[in-house]
Amino acid sequence: MQSACAHDQRIGLTPMTTTDSTEKQPFNLSRWAIGHPSIARFLFGLIIIAGALGLMRMGQKEDPDFTFRVMVVQAIWPGSSIQEMEDQVVNKIERKLQETPHLDFVRSYTRAGSAIITVQIKGDTNAEEVKDAFYQVRKKVGDISGDLPQGLLGPYFNDEFGDTFITLHSIGGDGYSYPELKKFATQARDMLLTTPGVEKAVIIGDQPEKLYIDVSSKALAERDLTLTDLQNAIKGQNNVDPAGSVDTGLRSVRISVEGDVTRAADIRELRLRAGGQVTRLGDIATVSSGLEDPYQRKYRFNGHESVQVGVVMAKGFNVRDVGTDVEATYKRFEEALPYGVAVDQISNQPEVVKDAVNEFMEALGEALLIVLAVSLLSIGWRSGLVIAIAIPLVLAATFAIMYELGIDLQRISLGALIIALGLLVDDAMIVVEMMERKLEEGLVKIEAASFAYSSTAFPMLSGTLITIAGFIPVGFAASTAGEYVRTLFYVVGIALVVSWFVAVYFTPWLGYMILKQRKHAGNHHDAFDTGFYRRLRATVGWAVRHRIIVLVMTLVTFATSLWAFQFIPQNFFPQSSRPEILVDLWLPEGTSIKEVETQAKALEARMMDDKDKRFIATYIGEGAPRFFLPLDQQLRNPNYAQLLVMANDEPARERLILKLRSFLAQDFPSIRSKVDRLFLGPPTGWPVQMRIMGPDRQEVRRIADQVKAKFAENPLLGAVHDDWLEPVPAMKLVIDQDRARALGVTSQRIRQMLQAAMSGAPLDDFRDGEETVSIVAREPDASRSLLSSVDSVYIPTDFGGFVPLSQVAKVVPVLEQGVEWRRDRLPTISVRATLPDGVQSNDVVTKLYNDMQGMRAGLAPGYKIEIQGGAEDSAESQASIAAKAPIMLAVIVVLLMIQLQHFGKAMLVLATGPLGIIGAAAALLISGAPFGFVAILGVIALLGIIMRNSIILVDQIDQDIARGMDRSEAIIGSAVRRFRPIVLTAMTAVLALIPISRAVFWGPLAYAMMGGILVATVLTILVLPAGYALFFGREPKQGKKPADEAVQDNDRPPLALAAE
Repeated sequence: MQSACAHDQRIGLTPMTTTDSTEKQPFNLSRWAIGHPSIARFLFGLIIIAGALGLMRMGQKEDPDFTFRVMVVQAIWPGSSIQEMEDQVVNKIERKLQETPHLDFVRSYTRAGSAIITVQIKGDTNAEEVKDAFYQVRKKVGDISGDLPQGLLGPYFNDEFGDTFITLHSIGGDGYSYPELKKFATQARDMLLTTPGVEKAVIIGDQPEKLYIDVSSKALAERDLTLTDLQNAIKGQNNVDPAGSVDTGLRSVRISVEGDVTRAADIRELRLRAGGQVTRLGDIATVSSGLEDPYQRKYRFNGHESVQVGVVMAKGFNVRDVGTDVEATYKRFEEALPYGVAVDQISNQPEVVKDAVNEFMEALGEALLIVLAVSLLSIGWRSGLVIAIAIPLVLAATFAIMYELGIDLQRISLGALIIALGLLVDDAMIVVEMMERKLEEGLVKIEAASFAYSSTAFPMLSGTLITIAGFIPVGFAASTAGEYVRTLFYVVGIALVVSWFVAVYFTPWLGYMILKQRKHAGNHHDAFDTGFYRRLRATVGWAVRHRIIVLVMTLVTFATSLWAFQFIPQNFFPQSSRPEILVDLWLPEGTSIKEVETQAKALEARMMDDKDKRFIATYIGEGAPRFFLPLDQQLRNPNYAQLLVMANDEPARERLILKLRSFLAQDFPSIRSKVDRLFLGPPTGWPVQMRIMGPDRQEVRRIADQVKAKFAENPLLGAVHDDWLEPVPAMKLVIDQDRARALGVTSQRIRQMLQAAMSGAPLDDFRDGEETVSIVAREPDASRSLLSSVDSVYIPTDFGGFVPLSQVAKVVPVLEQGVEWRRDRLPTISVRATLPDGVQSNDVVTKLYNDMQGMRAGLAPGYKIEIQGGAEDSAESQASIAAKAPIMLAVIVVLLMIQLQHFGKAMLVLATGPLGIIGAAAALLISGAPFGFVAILGVIALLGIIMRNSIILVDQIDQDIARGMDRSEAIIGSAVRRFRPIVLTAMTAVLALIPISRAVFWGPLAYAMMGGILVATVLTILVLPAGYALFFGREPKQGKKPADEAVQDNDRPPLALAAE
């Protein structure tokens, strides 16, 4: 017991007297921490170890996950026209899909014979509800499957748009066929599926193998044979039917029958019987194995055909660890490959993540050094050392909590850490400065630490919560963009709450050990009696005396800054700094996919020897697979190709973009093209887009042509087009129905024979190991490539004979719409265009839309012209943030009332929040940074940061007045005494943002916050005292309270004393 008392006396804890014991002392966490140093040391070490382990084990990604609220339904009906496809398939499916819960809109595009319907779920739908909505889509389409026409293939569903390949490899080799390449890819896939952390390994770009029977309808007709006869003969040889078994009494022996079709030679030897004669199929037909013709898609790598393998990572794994294991698997795979087979890497997400995380960690380190340097230089080395130890402790605890909550290191969370770094130093600095001040006044270290807690803990917590409240719209915005940046709210909130705990628990304990006890306490000089502070006092005094002028000037400046925002470029999300380039090629509608490949190969050859590129991956018939989460993935389209050009670095990327645009303009003028970088944030497509909707397709087309004319008048826009594209040539058969009926020929049979002759008719399948190869009958190549051969196709009649098509129908050449888009069952045309580099799309789209006000006003009821693409998504995202602003304001007002306990003063503090907009506008104008979604987040966050300082100043004034100080002196003196800590914390926050100001993504936010904090800090020192003097500057009627009745330090914790 005596030892315990001695210990208490050494650290300044004196035993309670009898009188003291009758009055219960409030719990003081700082005093308790100093009194239990072993626990403090234990927790300190535990946090450091937990933080280090959390940082090492934390998942790493380039971008945060967000839910793709899109599902695709595809249906194929061979032989149908666009109108038949819409009437019999698309209308029925779309009408049913409009019953889907949480549905935003249904969008479809229809071609002759096929349709793709996109189901878009609302942006405010959470992930679990999205899964249920996708289930409902499948269920509802299944409910009407009986109403869909016979012969329809599908509907097929795809709701895995969010799967991103962390690695993408090409497997190719001269002299190797696609089936051989697919076998190698299958081996790689099977090995990858056993690799830890791999959820899926997908083979893409492979070409289906077919067994073709090229036989003319005339040759069949001459022998009284039909395709049905041919199909029955094949099935009779190829079907897998049970052959029974023999029960010997001891065992059952299964009987198997050989003779299945296994190769082309087996098909050639088939005998067909008709009209009393037997025909060997090989005598009238050419039977050959080959690839699907025409193919639907094809992949190439560096000028050679290839098959690709993509890896999707399982959740809960570190992408860098999985990437290392995948690389080791590929090394083992390549060792077993024969000579000439090449494996090339197209996308390496683990390496990209490694570079991105390292870059941000360097920025975090720079910010940390800046904060520590400011602390050490501004408040002395001992106080600076306390803060230098406290900050890594805060970061360690933050890392540990992030790991437990499953928050990965990625673009948003790392940026949030850097933003928080400039804010979390405030609490530690307040506590340290309070301890230093009390030590100067003669208190021993334990009492100085205790007073710091009793006078600052609750007010600091209020300020911290208000700062976090400023990020509420970011954390709860119900949109895809809001989901993308949501971890900003969580990470900043975690870091600031942790910083408060460290400030009230560990910082006093550290200060007790590090700060120096004053030998001559109480003899300190007045730190504010200097030339600088006298001039500052005079400036604040002038502002108070001319308070109406100051407030009016501030309001005018604020209004001017709002007006100036129209001159700041507007965008949604910025472009990425990654070196990939996407080159989109659209040939005229109706162009054969082989011609698309020819043009793509020509562009490949043009770029192949360029030293700025590393490789070229070409995708014909569809876009690149999702190797980058925000990729605007292009669905299958026969007249489309996309080239993925990998540059050596960012400067090389910019040079390549200029070259590619020049080549395309000069050498490929008939191709509509788009050369662009990768963009961050949710995908938006073309930079300038508007949609025209209405009930009548001809009227929609007329309006769209007017909109295109408006686009063409703008000199900034290029590649102006619409997504209905050009009409395509078609052949319309006009059937003489009377003659057809007389000959026993039906329209259905004509369609079937033409489909079989020109495109091929599947007869059966044969099995080749795991592969199933379709057997297809068709006309010989020479007939299929001639339009005139359509007339000579022989059609079976009901009477057992055959007639050439020319006897019952004539061919009429026509032009028809190649593709039609709809939105919510209304014909919809999107007009689109490109923009030069450096021009922000939102600005151009807004101006175009406003210029069309007269056109929009003149539209008939039911017709609309709407903004689409990035500008529309930006408006929706901003609306989702604005929807949460009332909650943010309500939380802030409640916290202000709890702290200030005066509604008028709470409103005064609240009014200072928007002052940051003045500096944000100025900074964005000077820097040229765009005001996009990310910059908006910074402006919103300024509200809480600025109000935190305002609370401290108002609290200081109130405390001085409560002690009997003259109101005018309290207002002016408080601003002078609070100037140094306010400026220090502001400068720390500003300087900590410098490292991320260089980043493309975070730059606009950093500039907005730096400018806003700087200007608002100055205005807080001048405008808030002026406002306080105007509204609360008069002495109360009952007179000034005597000093002995003033509120004491411990009655209401004075936040103002925290850094006085």
